Amino acid sequence: MTAFREIALKAKAWPFEEARKLLARLQRGPAAGAPDKGYLLFETGYGPSGLPHIGTFGEVARTTMVRHAFRVLTRDAVKTRLLCFSDDMDGMRKIPDNVPNHDMLAPFMGKPLSQVPDPFGTHESFAHHNNAMLRDFLDRYGFEYEFVSSTEQYRSGAFDDALKNVLRNYQAIMDIMLPTLRKERAATYSPVLPISAKSGIVLQVPVEVVDAEGACGGAHRWLLVVGRGGRAGLSTTLGALAGDRPLVVGRRTCRATRGSWEVPSAGSPPPRPAPVQGWWGHHRRRS
Repeated sequence: MTAFREIALKAKAWPFEEARKLLARLQRGPAAGAPDKGYLLFETGYGPSGLPHIGTFGEVARTTMVRHAFRVLTRDAVKTRLLCFSDDMDGMRKIPDNVPNHDMLAPFMGKPLSQVPDPFGTHESFAHHNNAMLRDFLDRYGFEYEFVSSTEQYRSGAFDDALKNVLRNYQAIMDIMLPTLRKERAATYSPVLPISAKSGIVLQVPVEVVDAEGACGGAHRWLLVVGRGGRAGLSTTLGALAGDRPLVVGRRTCRATRGSWEVPSAGSPPPRPAPVQGWWGHHRRRS
């Protein structure tokens, strides 16, 4: 490995150039040589909106190349992990030409891919089918990775804290993002994507006056709730939910485009509402 490291230190190939940048970044950190979490995280992501292909393969291959170069440079002194993240809560925007049963898929346009039926009839959903296909593809070529499903992460509550943090800093995020977007995109941009409780469709809508800690803030505001399977889990704008029933403070009215929910004081919750669920976009290739 020593001989390889000497070559790696001077190599001009792209994976080694990127690996040297990562190493330099680590050496500048407070715990020079190792992240606080004890490992360097590499991540690659894809959306299972269609069958995996050579481009999907390339996403994992390129990240693996940088990871290997980093391991050579560090002689494995720093532990590494590679996550392959599936954005399987993305809404289905179009039906791929190379899948059967288009008529069966048509009613599910815009719904999360993990809720779209599998047109091949072999898996729980279209997303599950494509995830399994990708994993088989990667396994046959001997990739070392950990597979992570967006749907599973959100349902488990793993992202609850991050969601709340996004909402706490909502305006600061918007102030950074909006100047980078075209006018049409800026009109509907939000770091949180709500799901309609009535249609189940992932909506591209603006969110206004979001309070992550417990107040709705008046009429014409989106009610955003992080969903956990069939149960409402964490309310990111109206406060915590205990099981299926909301525990909120004050008397507010939140209206989405399809109806309203008048929120009573804590201690006398209404029957379980039909919440609008939501999630935020994750960042890929994190180090």
